Amino acid sequence: MKSSRRRFLLGAGSLLAYPLLGDAPRASPAMSMPEGRMAPQLAEPSKPLVNPATLARFVDALPIPPVARADTHRTHPAYPGRQLPCYRMDMRAFATRLHRDLPPTTLWGYQGSFPGPTLEAMRGEPFLVEWANALPSRHLLPVDHTIHGAEKHQPEVRTITHVHGARVPADSDGWPEDAYPPGRSLLCHYPNAQDAATLWYHDHAMGITRLNIYAGLLGAYLLRDPEERSLGLPAGALELPLILCDRLIARDGQLYYPVSDDPAAPWVSEAYGNATLCNGKLYPYVEVEPRRYRLRLINAANARHFELSLSSRRPFLQIGSDQGLLSAPLERMRVELYPAERADVLVDFAGLDGQSVELRQPGEPILQFRVRNGGRRDAGAPPIPSTLRKVPRIDLANAVRERILTVGEMDDANGNAMMMTLGGHHWSDPITEDPMQDSTEIWSLVNLTGDAHPIHLHLVRFQIIERRPFDLFAWNERKELKYTGPGQPPPPHEAGWKDTVRADPDMVTRIIMRFEGEPGKYVWHCHLLEHEDNEMMRPFKLLPRA
Repeated sequence: MKSSRRRFLLGAGSLLAYPLLGDAPRASPAMSMPEGRMAPQLAEPSKPLVNPATLARFVDALPIPPVARADTHRTHPAYPGRQLPCYRMDMRAFATRLHRDLPPTTLWGYQGSFPGPTLEAMRGEPFLVEWANALPSRHLLPVDHTIHGAEKHQPEVRTITHVHGARVPADSDGWPEDAYPPGRSLLCHYPNAQDAATLWYHDHAMGITRLNIYAGLLGAYLLRDPEERSLGLPAGALELPLILCDRLIARDGQLYYPVSDDPAAPWVSEAYGNATLCNGKLYPYVEVEPRRYRLRLINAANARHFELSLSSRRPFLQIGSDQGLLSAPLERMRVELYPAERADVLVDFAGLDGQSVELRQPGEPILQFRVRNGGRRDAGAPPIPSTLRKVPRIDLANAVRERILTVGEMDDANGNAMMMTLGGHHWSDPITEDPMQDSTEIWSLVNLTGDAHPIHLHLVRFQIIERRPFDLFAWNERKELKYTGPGQPPPPHEAGWKDTVRADPDMVTRIIMRFEGEPGKYVWHCHLLEHEDNEMMRPFKLLPRA
């Protein structure tokens, strides 16, 4: 990220200060906007903001989202003569306290909660979800009508839900332009025909995804299968979904979303908060037994990445990533998650009776685990297998095509980002990525910016081949992809199946995937939500097999 952009994001000084600002900024070339156009600067907050450091820690119990229950059964054309479980998920406004000592905060949530109820699925057992928009007609946060898809002729409040990481038909994937206003609903079909994994659901409306998710429209979706169950992993009360995000909170308890100093164009290039929420609470605690627990870690932040650790140098045992189990358990002292990434980890609290352990990020705690005295122990619990699941590597020779796709931005004369692009194209440009059903492709993501971008592909799971340094000057001058060093294979925690990959600056990030699923239109995009909303999203079309 360029230093001028960093100043743009943090220009409100101490009011927006935060101990986790990421790596030091550095410059890199980017496309420039027409001469004379300048990006707005970050506006001073319109109201006083909460300093989380002044709040008491660990006074609120960690909310555990309830598991959703089917309301009814319905037929679906894909399953003649069969009744499928059907869930109704209302999106509505509600108020709750993010911390004991704060006034109630108005939020938007599925079933009136933040996070929404956890959807649980079993592989091979399809179900339906009716996503109903029962929200107010005016948005909770400032809409930028200059952004594509959020023009003034569009309803100010629109929603459409995407299950992140799910292999679903195109008409149930959450096509951004199909977002609908309050008073309407959409019935979606989830085949659940994939391996067990930690997925999550969230809004995906064109031009306002960043606002709808910031307002609270998100929840966990846990997909299970018999192979995973046979491993004897912690389950029931020993399995905790932990959804992490950051927010700015005004002293009156309301969410504050940062805006530019141009009221007609309030978009900012990244939104960071100084309050880290875990399952919708600031500094919560949870009581645990002196046993092994399974934590489903989900980064649902707009832009922040988390570097997670446990106090007292307690290790994590990572068993899974975005798209399910790793091939083998991996002991890690730190777990890094970029937006939309997930980590499935085990933590053993045995021998810590009466003590506490904190889930932390550099500079502050997030969650306190309070280990009960004399609680139930894991006597007779099966050991964690040394092999969890086979994760065969895709043979590069199977790829029928390699696509070279740039990750770029358009800057003003001072280097402030005004728009982001993929492949040098806008959302509305003709589709350029059109893989064939069941074909294998390699996508090489050429990052021309100074930021790391978490790139997400809908529909498919993929494997990381490598990250490889390249000559940015040669690309900018001649569009020549000239490598300057050897490829860096993924570390073990990234060697499993993924659906979101960190594309680093000055690197070509190469991924390989087989395009399984139903033909139709899907999307791929950066999961920094402010980028996604401002042109860093492109459609792709899956063509039927020949």
